Amino acid sequence: MDNAVAVQAYLAELAEQRRQSTHTLSNYGRDLERLLQAAAERPLADFDTLAVRRQVAQLHGQGLSGRSLARLLSAWRGFFKWLLQRGLVPANPCVGIKAPKSPKRLPRALSVEETLGLLDQTPDTGDERLNRRDQAMFELFYSSGLRLAELASLNLDVLEGMLVEGEVRVLGKRSKVRLVPVGSKAREALAAWAAVRQQLAAPEEPALFVSQRGSRLSLRMIQERLRLRALQAGITIRVHPHMLRHSFASHVLQSSGDLRAVQEMLGHASIASTQVYTHLDFQHLAQVYDLAHPRARRGSNSPGPVADETAAKD
Repeated sequence: MDNAVAVQAYLAELAEQRRQSTHTLSNYGRDLERLLQAAAERPLADFDTLAVRRQVAQLHGQGLSGRSLARLLSAWRGFFKWLLQRGLVPANPCVGIKAPKSPKRLPRALSVEETLGLLDQTPDTGDERLNRRDQAMFELFYSSGLRLAELASLNLDVLEGMLVEGEVRVLGKRSKVRLVPVGSKAREALAAWAAVRQQLAAPEEPALFVSQRGSRLSLRMIQERLRLRALQAGITIRVHPHMLRHSFASHVLQSSGDLRAVQEMLGHASIASTQVYTHLDFQHLAQVYDLAHPRARRGSNSPGPVADETAAKD
């Protein structure tokens, strides 16, 4: 089978039988196009492990990140598995090949002061109902560390539990259910929103947060409303819902030091995912150190205070 024809047949199966999303198909198509370019006129049956390693090294040298290469290898591996099942190649040349590791990027979290400035900002939207809705959403993001999809999918039937019990049950990734606390500020904002929600919501609409048209609020609109609120609060960086989740985790960890509890509240399957916030906490401590320690001040030639030699060593 011609290389390009094989790729098109594989993508068609992903779309029609496996119901992959348009976004996923686009990524697969782009990654497999790189494979076609690498193979050139050579049959894919002749594309061996050495050729795959050579291509990965070349793409990495061109600046492709480890994460992008891992996705590319996954696409190639799945495609060669498909070819192997049909007897079109003698082996899967991608088996056992790993992408080079990329340095982990620390998530950006707002400082406590920035977060409070954002949440305490008096919005200027002209519609008090929308102001109350937005306040309830943003307070809930920060109070409970919810993901964007988790918040958007909340239905009205969880409201009583949040207001009375101070907790909410959410459905997270991999259909994992977790129970997270809801703080007093968030409960106050939710109660204020509940008092006017029926003025916007369409009849029988189950969503807790609704748009002006009465239907469930979209992910994109939630992101946009938060972006505008941050601009009004004078925050110059782009603020998105996941940043409030990062801020929640970082601030709770700074105050409690309980990594396992933060893991449970975030719904991380592995504590390794949560440990990134210990690095954020260390960054904060390092900044405090740089500002406070006499011998750490940069650009200053002034000597620090002389330590008392009789003081106990710690």
